[in-house]
Amino acid sequence: MTQTEQKPKRSIAEWVTFGISSLILAIIVSLVGYTWLNEKNQPPILSVTKKEIIREINGQFYVSFKVVNSGGDTAESVQIMAELLINGKVTETGEQQIDFLSSGESEEGAFIFSKNPRQGELNMRVGSYKLP
Repeated sequence: MTQTEQKPKRSIAEWVTFGISSLILAIIVSLVGYTWLNEKNQPPILSVTKKEIIREINGQFYVSFKVVNSGGDTAESVQIMAELLINGKVTETGEQQIDFLSSGESEEGAFIFSKNPRQGELNMRVGSYKLP
């Protein structure tokens, strides 16, 4: 190259395009890094809580519950079990199955009993799950 030959200068459109594409690339790299650093490498952590209000309709008692997956992985076929103990004896049981519960997700449902749960002790727990 001689001194008389010079590289052509970049136009404003080329600089704007370069700046925008660099910004998009930086955002993508940042998001991938953030996801990698904050990823929960935990199995499902499932908890079930019963709601305080028990509804009585036509002699049946409806007890609502909420199940939450606070772990990192998704759980399938989550089995919720309930036992109603009156005078120390199991008088009724119930089972519910939640098909799919991803990380941070919650589902609600209800158990229906023929005996009043207020007259005894109602235990709810997660019985099992499987990984997808």
